[in-house]
Amino acid sequence: MTATETSFTELPHGYRLVVGLEVHVELHTATKLFCGCPNQFGDDPNTNVCPVCLGLPGSMPVLNAQAMELAMRLGRALHCEVRPSVFARKNYFYPDMPKDYQVSQYDQPTNVDGHLDLPDGTRIGIERAHIEEDTGKSTHVGGANSSSKGRIHDAAYSLVDYNRCGVPLVEIVSRPDFRTAEQAKAYVNELRAILVATGVSDAKMEEGSLRVDANVSVHQPDTPFGTRCEIKNINSVRSLGRAIEYEALRQVDLLEAGERVIQQTRHWNEDEGRTHMLRSKEEAEDYRYFPEPDLVPMVPDPARIEAIDAALPRLPAERRAALAEAAGRTLPDESVTIVVDRGLDELALDAVAAGADADRTLTHLQHDLDPGHAANVPAAHLAQLVELETSGALTASQAKQVVAEMGETGKAPEAIAAERGFEAMDTSELEGIVDEAIAANGGAWEKYCAGEQKAQGAIVGHVMKATRGQADGKLVSQLLEQRRSA
Repeated sequence: MTATETSFTELPHGYRLVVGLEVHVELHTATKLFCGCPNQFGDDPNTNVCPVCLGLPGSMPVLNAQAMELAMRLGRALHCEVRPSVFARKNYFYPDMPKDYQVSQYDQPTNVDGHLDLPDGTRIGIERAHIEEDTGKSTHVGGANSSSKGRIHDAAYSLVDYNRCGVPLVEIVSRPDFRTAEQAKAYVNELRAILVATGVSDAKMEEGSLRVDANVSVHQPDTPFGTRCEIKNINSVRSLGRAIEYEALRQVDLLEAGERVIQQTRHWNEDEGRTHMLRSKEEAEDYRYFPEPDLVPMVPDPARIEAIDAALPRLPAERRAALAEAAGRTLPDESVTIVVDRGLDELALDAVAAGADADRTLTHLQHDLDPGHAANVPAAHLAQLVELETSGALTASQAKQVVAEMGETGKAPEAIAAERGFEAMDTSELEGIVDEAIAANGGAWEKYCAGEQKAQGAIVGHVMKATRGQADGKLVSQLLEQRRSA
């Protein structure tokens, strides 16, 4: 069985999914973590390097203060406790790290014990969010087997770009609190919104400044969690969902066949839609951690943490709560979530405060206004537009067109409506057109009178075509109901 053969509403044979995520975030600093080389994406390979990030003998690291500030800011945004921390050497021998070790944090990380709330209200625990330096990037070239594209297996040769070596990272390690792939996807989207809102990172997955590894296991109810496998090379939210679903079903198939799941690191192949084994999973002792002798322990100043807390912007969860309260909605609410995701919640709040109907305001901001044009629409204009619609001066279709043009031109809604010739249709005139539509769609009318509500669509469509979209759809439905009840 594969992920494409099921809707994945639940695992087969009663198994349950358990997922934890490790999200690596490049911090938005001007320079690298321990040297003055530019932290910049897209430059020519091996041009942003120096003796420190290349690990040459005699070079000494100096901690980037801005990186420490951004890491603590992220920790507080994730409700973490910011503690004294110690940098450590994580020893491993891969060509993308020329020192043969990575400076990271081990048993004393900067941020611990936080949480992130998903839009649906699910709380995901944050185990730690520790600081470390990024590695370089290896590119494996050639190979006759297309399935090995981008992997070292069967490659003709490999290239290494050390520009990324030493770029400051925060690795955010969640607790294994995810029970569906959709929750994992929602978590990454929410985390990305927090990173951008706080200015900690640009969070561009396409440029590698946000990368996700997923630890996936399955188990039967009332039994311990199963053996986990870590999935690497996940470069989009869509791929994250697909990788989790595939890996969970792979593990179920193994267990149902009487085999066991072996803890290992696996590579996600987007083209094939499957995971491949990379290596057996390392444990902490394999990395031979020890304190970094060239860096002193970091002890956060309580006053500095208080200042970071005071300077944090309103985060997505708080913005959703404020908009839901103003609109009289109960969370989770799809319209509220989408409007916040589109960055239009302040416009919605101001329009509602100016007297606009909350439901119509959310509808327009969810569907009709391009977020890139929102600066052209004052809240007062949006409130005026909604008033024209709710008073009957504009139909819903007309209001939709006016909102779009307001965004493009910045004009007031009344001016746009006048230029387009949008006027409220006389009720008596509309009644005559409705009667004509009933006569022209006798079969649909009979079905509608017999209780088939969907049959009114043909009649309403006839009316809208006859009035060139100027009829009020709600009024048309009311007139049809009156005639059916007569």
